[in-house]
Amino acid sequence: MSDPTLPPVQIGLETCCEAPPELLRRTRGFGLLCNQASVDRSFRHAPEVLHARFPGKLKALFGPQHGLWSTEQDNMIETGHGTHARLSVPVHSLSSETRKPSQQMLDGLDALVVDLQDTGTRVYTYIWTLTHCLEACAQKGIPMLVLDRPNPVGGEAAEGPLLDLEYRSFVGRAAIPMRHGLTIGELARFCNDSMGLGADVQVVPMRGWRRSMLWPDTGRAWVPPSPNLPRWEGTLVYPGQVLLEGTNLSEGRGTTVPFEQCGAPFVDPWQLLTFLSTRGLQGVALRPVQFEPTFQKWHGKGCGGLFLHVTEPRAFHSYRTTLALLRAVHELWPQHFAWLQPPYEYETVKMPIDILAGGPEVRAFVEGERPWSQLDALAATAPDWWQRARRFLLY
Repeated sequence: MSDPTLPPVQIGLETCCEAPPELLRRTRGFGLLCNQASVDRSFRHAPEVLHARFPGKLKALFGPQHGLWSTEQDNMIETGHGTHARLSVPVHSLSSETRKPSQQMLDGLDALVVDLQDTGTRVYTYIWTLTHCLEACAQKGIPMLVLDRPNPVGGEAAEGPLLDLEYRSFVGRAAIPMRHGLTIGELARFCNDSMGLGADVQVVPMRGWRRSMLWPDTGRAWVPPSPNLPRWEGTLVYPGQVLLEGTNLSEGRGTTVPFEQCGAPFVDPWQLLTFLSTRGLQGVALRPVQFEPTFQKWHGKGCGGLFLHVTEPRAFHSYRTTLALLRAVHELWPQHFAWLQPPYEYETVKMPIDILAGGPEVRAFVEGERPWSQLDALAATAPDWWQRARRFLLY
């Protein structure tokens, strides 16, 4: 819980308006990459806030996957271009025929501002849209200004191996772990350097954020950054549960609590719970459930499964938990469990589970080619991750 004696964390958007950086003071016009979760403490939308603070300077908006208002679902459901009805500026979709701003989209801009809420998980595509924008800004010769926001699952823990770059895709373009522990501003600095993008990237940092903070500690309300993370609790389980997108198990899309519950018609919840009770899963209570998705996998069919209640967030390891769950389902129902086939997030050859996991090791473990004794090693992150990331940290 948040400490009532401490003021809420001040995000980069608010700091930017309170003490405008030189870049925005002198610019003639800038673009803004944002979506419906890009709001200030009063829930005012970032385009409106920046338009009021810098009159006449906001020239274009850019929307990531799911669209400017987060109306679209996942996996290659694209959004059209348009015009902002109130501000009369163009809205360029970066989830359309392109995921990278064209040089024409950047015409007339002296800078590109980014204000997006990340989730702390490698496969969340907003950070990769950001890297495409870094590339475009470098080519155009204009700077990027990132308005920083909290990592909702904190800045101290990391989970999962680094991405094998042979498996790079729109759900992973740099060698970072599944749960990375960085803010979006820190990621922009890290990716710009490690990927050799060559952009001029500047960050407006937060005030009052500490790496030990989980989202409730920030004193801020949760605004869903995408359609299937309606609750902050979903971000705790997301680094592991997102792997279910590479399988025929429902990850809870089409229910009110995606990623927090999962299953399939062939799953016996109590049998699965008994199997997992010996696997040393910490910080989580698994509750047997029945649910019926209203869309996507197993639409309209009754599913048995489990709900993941995170009881001790700092002891909970989402990636390890989901690896154990997938292995258990494969062992209990091998004739029913299946891997999703391509295409997935614009990858048409490699298996979705492999690009999600960042390599083939998870698939091998789930299929029994690796012993259960390797579970901890597979879930651990590279020992030098924080050494690699240290010089890009802002807090």
